[in-house]
This record gives sequence, structure tokens and C-alpha cells, in this order.
Amino acid sequence: MTEAMQAIDLKNLDKYGWKTYRFDEIAKNISERVDPNNTDLNVYIGLEHIDPESIHIKRTGTPDDVNGQKLRCYPGDVIFGRRRAYQRKAAIVTTDGFCSAHSLVLRANPDVIEPKLFPFFLHSDLFMHRAIDISVGSLSPTINWGTLKNQEFLLPPKNQQAQLAELLWALDEMVEKDKQIFNKEKTLKDSLRAKYFSINNSKKTIRIGDVADLTAGGTPSTAINDYWDNGTVLWMSSGEVHKKRLFDTDKKITELGLKNSSAKFIPIHSCLIALAGQGKTKGTVAINEVELTTNQSVAAIIPDKEKINPYYLFHNLDSRYIDLRNITGERNSRIGLNLQILKNFIIAYHSNDEMKEIAGLFNSLDENINVIDKKINSSKDLLKSLINQIF
Repeated sequence: MTEAMQAIDLKNLDKYGWKTYRFDEIAKNISERVDPNNTDLNVYIGLEHIDPESIHIKRTGTPDDVNGQKLRCYPGDVIFGRRRAYQRKAAIVTTDGFCSAHSLVLRANPDVIEPKLFPFFLHSDLFMHRAIDISVGSLSPTINWGTLKNQEFLLPPKNQQAQLAELLWALDEMVEKDKQIFNKEKTLKDSLRAKYFSINNSKKTIRIGDVADLTAGGTPSTAINDYWDNGTVLWMSSGEVHKKRLFDTDKKITELGLKNSSAKFIPIHSCLIALAGQGKTKGTVAINEVELTTNQSVAAIIPDKEKINPYYLFHNLDSRYIDLRNITGERNSRIGLNLQILKNFIIAYHSNDEMKEIAGLFNSLDENINVIDKKINSSKDLLKSLINQIF
């Protein structure tokens, strides 16, 4: 990758001599039809199988999944989602198959663009923004080939394209390798969760209420500015549990707001569970690394550190998210969770030494996962930046 970057200075890319081509000169639209009920092909690729901003197809379906006419695709073709182009779906086909009729099957013209560079061109802001601009329809905006084929784009000369493709593929390969490491770490974490936190596999279980105190918070009146303006007391809502480890909060209240509400200080290293919330919020757990207050939709589980390791409790409850989320309270199905339910919630239990060791293991796993995740995002940002510098 370094040699390719040295050969072409992307920060000072000289586009003098570049040529403009219509899109139908850059790529062909393959419109060969397939009937899923009458085909020997066994691989179906729907738009649901393509991840946004990725050139790779990692999931597929079968003919039994669909009905109606579809589009034939061949290895090396690129499937581009012409419906809702803002989702930025364009990925390379690696096997014979057929795909959604809401796609365009595009085949690079090697006389104009290096086929290995073509998928990255489709992911450039230049192309994607143009695709969005020419989409028609309000509920499900769609691109028509008749419009797309006449769009013009500036391309580098062929003698530069191979080096540019080499650079982008090297960076993409780095991202994919890190994703593999990330997935292995996540798989390891899942297997260790089953080993240590499954109540079915555990020799001993215990009620949360036997090893911790539970409380909920409150919200100062939003109509009184003195409760909020220039506040210094950290205050969190249930939506912030997704941070997992809380070092700060999005909002702060004043000492007066704290005094005149049911909000209360929560000790460091308590477990915070969303009692309610939109989407996947309910049942999500976090641990606070600073003293803070919460609203009434957050349960604070304050562990007795003589009986249970705080990080063991956090990782244990985090592994039980699905169980917590699926609980429905008798009185209020919208809220579902409440303090009494949580007090009676059964968890796997180990000796103090074992809990300390397990907590350390999961802390290390999470640290590794976070480091890899940041590296992946950094590499993806760099790849996106390079694509847009080129095109």
C-alpha cells in the first residue's frame, strides 16, 4: 500500500488530462431475467444481504425465499441497490446467482475503468450523491437506468487506475482482516458468557436483591430553569445506557434540581438498567465510572461489594439482556421492568475469587473488542476519504 501511495500523491492529485465518460460507457447494465421457480441457480442475493458502504456480500438466500422475476448476476458483476440509493449498497458478486429486481447489475467496461476500481467508484460521494439526486418517487425513491446511463463522471486515466485499485484493495483487506479478529473476539465472548453466566449451567444461583440494593431516580421539572441551567450534577436518561461504561452524561442538573426531585446520587460502580425505552433500550445495562444521578426510567443496582464483584454483576446482567428485555410487568406492559422484578431476578453466582477473575477476563475482552472496533472505524474512514479524494 505504501508503494502505491508514493507512486500517486492523493493529496495533490493532478486531474489534468482526466476524461469525462457517460455512465453507460463506464459500465453495462445486465438485464438478463431469472424466474426463481424455474432455474438451476441456487444463490439469491437480495438487498437485505448487502451491507451499506461495503463492497462484500457475506449473506445469501435461496430461490425458495422469493417469487417473481429477478436479475441474473455473474462473478465480478456489481449489484447496486437502485431503490433507496441513500443506503449506499453496492457489492461485488463472487458466485453465479440472481438478485433483486430492485437492483441494477452493473459490469465494468475494462476499456474505460479498471474492474477492481469500479466498486470503489460506486461508493464515492460523487456517484452516490448523483444517484440520490436522480432518484424518483417519495416513499421509495428509485433510479431509472435511462437516467443513470446519461450521467457523466470524470475518471483517471487507465495507466493510473491499477495503482489506485491496489491501494484501495489493500486498505479494504486490512479492514476485513480486523473484522475477522473482531468477530472471533465476539464469538469468544459469547461462549464465555454461556459458560459463566447461564443459570442452567451454573452450580449456584442467587437473587439480585440478596446481593444488592435497588433504587430508581427522578427528573426535575423541565419548566423550572433553575433546575437545569448551568447544572453541575451529572444526570442520565435511559437512552444513555447504550454507552455501557459511563464517564459522563449528556445532561446536568443543578443542586437545587437534585434537592427538589426524586433524583439521587448513585455510587460509582453501580449497574444501571433501563426499565423502559424505545427500540432496544429496555433491559440494556451500563456501569457508572463516576457518581451520577438518573431519571425514573433507570434502575440503579448498588452491589454489596462483600457479596458480589460490581463488574461481574455488570457483565452477568449484560449477558442476560434478552431475558431482561422480554420481561413484561403485570401492571404496565409498556414499562415491563420494575425494581421488584429486578430484585427477584436470578443470576449465576460464584465465589468472590472466581467472580474477580471472571470480571477481569470480560474487562480485558471488552477492551480488546473496543480497540479493534476503533481501528476498523479508523481504517474505514481513511478508505472513504481516499475514495473521495480520487473521485
